[in-house]
Amino acid sequence: MNHTFDPTWENIYSQGAHLNRYPFDAVVSFVFSYRPQTQPIDQTHILEVGCGAGNNLWFAAREGFKVTGIDGSESAIAYANQRFKSEGLESDLQTANFTNLPFKNENFHLVIDRCAITHTDNKGMKKAIAEVHRVLKNNGHFLFSTFADTHSSASMGTYNNETQTVTDIKGGSLVDVGQISFLSLNEIKRLLSDKKWEMLRAQRVETTDFAHAPHQIQAEWRVIAKKISN
Repeated sequence: MNHTFDPTWENIYSQGAHLNRYPFDAVVSFVFSYRPQTQPIDQTHILEVGCGAGNNLWFAAREGFKVTGIDGSESAIAYANQRFKSEGLESDLQTANFTNLPFKNENFHLVIDRCAITHTDNKGMKKAIAEVHRVLKNNGHFLFSTFADTHSSASMGTYNNETQTVTDIKGGSLVDVGQISFLSLNEIKRLLSDKKWEMLRAQRVETTDFAHAPHQIQAEWRVIAKKISN
């Protein structure tokens, strides 16, 4: 398997599943909180890695931002492009791998990862974050959302010591979505440990469903980092 893009997601999207239409609230907050205030909105360039059906970029495009997105799934990109075209929204949405972004250096003001990079292995995550750093402008901001190791699904699958991913998940909310890297705070700090990043925020957001036993925990990290050097 190419651990930087799990083909499970092409199967999911091609069957019409997980084609989200509306943005996640954390993305909306990030965009408006961290966009460069002196830059006109229509000149503020946003990239989403693993954009899926384009729901987050749909919101940003409607607000007037310049948007670019990549995903490893051809079906997801086809769906997103058709939606944007039907609504008259401008975008650059293309099939690509987040470990080898097809963009020039220092091209984007904001980069969004809403639980996409978490679906690759440790080596892939390092490469993806290095690529995000490369294409982000100096003092640009990166929203890095990833599943936390306290998530119920983290202990309900098969852990691979080599890739540091969990596969064949049998319980929790992340069944049948392929490989996942569930991260601790220390692992996040290591991924962003060099002097090229300043971590501004690292929030672990958890919800627990008490309706049935065993109680199900959904947990993710929402990390905001600023590029401070090349």
